[in-house]
Amino acid sequence: MEIIGSANQKKAGGVQRSVINFFTAMSEKLMENVKKTKKIGEDDPRRIVHSIKVGLALTLVSLFYYFRPLYDGFGQAGMWAILTVVVVFEFTIGGTLSKSINRGVATLLAGALGVGAEYLAGLCGDKGEPIVLGLLVFLLAATSTFTRFIPHVKKKYDYGVLIFILTFSLVAVSGYRVNLILQLAHQRLATILLGGATCIIISIFVCPVWAGQDLHNLVSGNIEKLATFLEGFGGDDDKDKSYLEGYKNVLNSKATEESLANFAWWEPAHGGFRYNHPWKHYLKIGGLSRECASHIETLAGYSVNSKHTQAKV
Repeated sequence: MEIIGSANQKKAGGVQRSVINFFTAMSEKLMENVKKTKKIGEDDPRRIVHSIKVGLALTLVSLFYYFRPLYDGFGQAGMWAILTVVVVFEFTIGGTLSKSINRGVATLLAGALGVGAEYLAGLCGDKGEPIVLGLLVFLLAATSTFTRFIPHVKKKYDYGVLIFILTFSLVAVSGYRVNLILQLAHQRLATILLGGATCIIISIFVCPVWAGQDLHNLVSGNIEKLATFLEGFGGDDDKDKSYLEGYKNVLNSKATEESLANFAWWEPAHGGFRYNHPWKHYLKIGGLSRECASHIETLAGYSVNSKHTQAKV
């Protein structure tokens, strides 16, 4: 009996330790995630402000459901305003303008063509209507999808083409079963425009984040990193040269620069950046900076190998 009791005590103790270890590991993991989250906010406090702005925009467009007069005017189409805010509200003003304008124009064109396609198909009778609608959906969807491979279209209007395909297909297909197709298209277009306008107004007037300014800061910062490396290269103080590694960030900045330049193209004149500002020149300067950084990387590698060789000797 004593042996059995001792075994049970050991087993209970093992289970207790396992539970304690589990909660300890979970607590450490939680604290690690909290520190990472805190660091994200500290690195760029604008991210916290952006989150609040998105929450504000969603709250405002939700009024279509909360207040009966608005709900009676738009019905369940008010959900499209909420969906619009979720998909078009970007971190920068240029990103928000790009998606909002693309979505608004694409919805307007696709809605008009969808109503026209429904009217044209209706002239073919009950038997010919689904055939004509299917043929029109196929032709416009295939043509629009092919245009997404054109570099200029893909760079600036890819999202708009995608929304065009989606909206035209929804209007053309749903119009076959829905009699009030004009009312349906009007409600969806109105709520989408209201959602996009809400995003644009909040993005511009509440703690604005300009893609053009970010691009300017990024390119100039990359040049400063290269200058910092060249100033400290070959020095005798080896205690702390971590700042000399900044040139490596320059090598990976191409995608960010191109994205910011694209968004900056949509932005209105602001600060020192006027209308039709030469954003393409920033990309050229960025390319030259990366070319310089690649040479610096070679120089740094040669320097490290040279020091190792001297140390062995």
